[in-house]
Amino acid sequence: MGNNYVEKSVSGATARPARSVFGSFLARRTEIFQEQMFHGLLALERRRAERSRKPFALMLLDASSLAATETPGSFMSRVIQVLSRCTRETDLVGWHQKDVVLGVVFTEIHPERKASIAQVLSSRVVDALHAELGPKVTSYLVLTVDLFPEDPEGRGANPAVNTRFYPDISKAGSKKNLQKALKRLMDITGSLLLLLLTSPLLATIAIAIKLTSKGPVIFQQERLGQFGARFACFKFRTMTANNDPRIHQEFIRNFISGQSRTGKEPGAPAVYKITNDSRTTPVGRFLRKTSLDELPQFWNVLRGDMSLVGPRPSLPYEYEIYDIWHRRRVLEVKPGVTGLWQVSGRSRTCFDDMVRMDLRYFQSWSLWLDLRILIATPRAVFSGDGAY
Repeated sequence: MGNNYVEKSVSGATARPARSVFGSFLARRTEIFQEQMFHGLLALERRRAERSRKPFALMLLDASSLAATETPGSFMSRVIQVLSRCTRETDLVGWHQKDVVLGVVFTEIHPERKASIAQVLSSRVVDALHAELGPKVTSYLVLTVDLFPEDPEGRGANPAVNTRFYPDISKAGSKKNLQKALKRLMDITGSLLLLLLTSPLLATIAIAIKLTSKGPVIFQQERLGQFGARFACFKFRTMTANNDPRIHQEFIRNFISGQSRTGKEPGAPAVYKITNDSRTTPVGRFLRKTSLDELPQFWNVLRGDMSLVGPRPSLPYEYEIYDIWHRRRVLEVKPGVTGLWQVSGRSRTCFDDMVRMDLRYFQSWSLWLDLRILIATPRAVFSGDGAY
């Protein structure tokens, strides 16, 4: 992550007198937030940073390797006392993982200083802990500092999202875990049933593609799953083999930035897919119009890469140009074969509105909502509205 990430053992610092990270105006902290509350406040801080574009730093102090000679409660209480002198009143201190990992959110980091702030914060807090507790005791801690928003370009070829910023999602409560388990059960049952029922149709489409154009029957494209995990998305091939992918990459850049206007009439909404694409085969045009090209994605659902219902899976080069708030669409749930966007106009909507629909789905998600979307999908497919 470049300058956005620092990790070190606390024992590696040179002892110096403990000093405040931000000055002498600090107040001594008498209590810290419990795990659930801290996760909620961290989520609110993410939302604030998405809108204000003012970064914050998340520091974690992990004592999971604590030696048997030290009791976690006693040790971490001493760490909390040191942190009380190293944080501002506006910073958030709480349990990222109860009794094991302490978290500190340093709010309102100046954008121009974010390149060096991670190193500064870690060095000063490590020095304070070392001076107060000694090198032997502090050797049990592993300290990490990450900056939010993350920089996709700084991660290079790996767009995976840092889950430390999303404990409210990655460590959901038991009730939500039960709902997710039921959703997964519905995915497995539904995808197996649909693959069996459509097997004659799958075979017919495969033969038609093979007889009418050169190239493989199945097209594999790298997509991003939840938290940016990469997977191969399967579709029936609808284009000529060895076509130039830069055409679509340029179109996507223009579409996301709002510069794409391919509607037939002035003022018509942009469409997400290229219309009248010369690279599409005759059979491919029919498959894309009817969305039959996406039937192989049921195999992705069965494997666990996708869900029956969820946001459209993102492309890696698409994610690189997302705005900060756009990135939430790869976080909350797995991508899906169908979703709220697909049954609400499909390609005939701007990208920002598509993301807003995804966010609306996340916020109001339930198994009943998934069933309603699944029921509405055949009508959207047969009408062909917004499909290209």
